[in-house]
Amino acid sequence: MFANYLIGLREGLEASLVVCILIAYLVRTGRREKLPPVWTGVGAAVVLSMAFGALLQFGSSQLSFEAQEALGGSLSIVSVGLVTWMVFWMRRTARHLKSELHGKLDAALAMGTGALVVTAFLAVGREGLETALFIWTAVQATEDGYNPIVGAALGLLTAVVLGWLFYRGALKINLAKFFTWTGAMLVVVAAGVLAYGVHDLQEAGWLGGLHQVAFDISSTIPKDSWYGTLLKGVFNFQPDPTVFQLAVWEAYLGPVLTAFLVGTAAGGPAKPAAPKPSEAKSAA
Repeated sequence: MFANYLIGLREGLEASLVVCILIAYLVRTGRREKLPPVWTGVGAAVVLSMAFGALLQFGSSQLSFEAQEALGGSLSIVSVGLVTWMVFWMRRTARHLKSELHGKLDAALAMGTGALVVTAFLAVGREGLETALFIWTAVQATEDGYNPIVGAALGLLTAVVLGWLFYRGALKINLAKFFTWTGAMLVVVAAGVLAYGVHDLQEAGWLGGLHQVAFDISSTIPKDSWYGTLLKGVFNFQPDPTVFQLAVWEAYLGPVLTAFLVGTAAGGPAKPAAPKPSEAKSAA
């Protein structure tokens, strides 16, 4: 549940910051009449993301067991790739996020209402689709359809509240540190999702001959114990991984986490621009 809360919070806050920047810019420049198209684009992006998640959930349930495992494993690998790219992208470009969005918004305003809707849709839709895919694959990895969804929903709700507080100028946190810590934790979560994706592909028969168990500590950490459930929910921990799963987990986590932390220490994570209190007050 915690891992999915983290996913919802991290991804949702990025989307919330994007919306805050767009809305605050229009309000500050005296173009409140352009807000409805922006909200239309945001709403369409949210609907698309929810529809995508529903398609993954209900569409996959109609497949055979082998097909479900193959789909789940393949999408797990894809989602890990997207999240890894997102974590490094945010660290590299967050400093210019505000000016980049302002430039796109100015161009859209010059082109008309339709372009404004599309700009808001694309800005939020990318985050939404990534979130839906990663949450779905993480839910499959936990083998529990209730708590992970609740955790993700709570994370998204928290992100919306934080975004609103940022916009109103009522909350200030060190976003640089926030995105650094959550980025590192997401890399750990992604490693677990990747390992479970390999497990799915093994179950689907795509990786024949690679089922040798690396170790089995099920008697020490039972899957149905509270601590086994906790480790599963947070790290996608498996007490009896195969050799290949363990190798993939180590091959991803070590280099990626090291590169992220070393890059952060060298260049420093840029602080994403949030609306200034003066801008927020002008919208009140």
